[in-house]
Amino acid sequence: MKRVIATLLLLSAPAQAQVSSTAAPVANSSGSVTNQAVQVVPSRTFGFNYAGISCQGATLHINPFLSTTTSWAHPYERYYQEPVYDQLDLVGATDPEGNAIPDGQPDSPGNILYYRPIRTGQKTNYSINGGITATISVPLDRSHVRSCRKAAEKQVDLLDAQLADKRLNYEIARLKNCASLMKEGISFHPDSPYASICADVVLQNPPGVIPPHIHKITYGENAETSRAQQQTQGAASSPASP
Repeated sequence: MKRVIATLLLLSAPAQAQVSSTAAPVANSSGSVTNQAVQVVPSRTFGFNYAGISCQGATLHINPFLSTTTSWAHPYERYYQEPVYDQLDLVGATDPEGNAIPDGQPDSPGNILYYRPIRTGQKTNYSINGGITATISVPLDRSHVRSCRKAAEKQVDLLDAQLADKRLNYEIARLKNCASLMKEGISFHPDSPYASICADVVLQNPPGVIPPHIHKITYGENAETSRAQQQTQGAASSPASP
């Protein structure tokens, strides 16, 4: 009878559940954002100067750039040691018969059994950015730009005319000087580097040289008249002595 009553009391007594409290894993997310800006400062547009007339046009600016960033954490720790606590629960409560049973609390709270390494995921971050920026600078006052270009074209024509005039004066002076020296029998040596200065100058009827000519011989009463005409033609064809 006593055994039956004890059995009924044991079945009706509240059950003591053993609870193991283990820290749940927690995921921590961390990050960093680096903002980089590239500033493009347009320089002065290109100008063109034509003897005092200055004009500006559209300009294209191309600027390549390369930027790098590095981020890290200090002190650098690849792993950290996580303690593992003693969760053993064997005593703390008693059953109706006075036997020790678990009470849901660790028997040795705070007792560290061992340490386990946990990876931190810490790393050094590198970033390399490159690119090209381009800007176009266009004058807004187009009418003045067109007028300036027309004035520049006129100025170029004027400079070409002045150059042609100076070229003509140079060639005439070279022709006169070379001809004068050739009449006097003075010239550069053929092997001289300056012989080409007067190479294209041709002297017509040089002094002392009678050009080839033909005399017509007549007979009869007009012989005297023909002889006088031949003498007159020969004197006209011979250059005057200087």
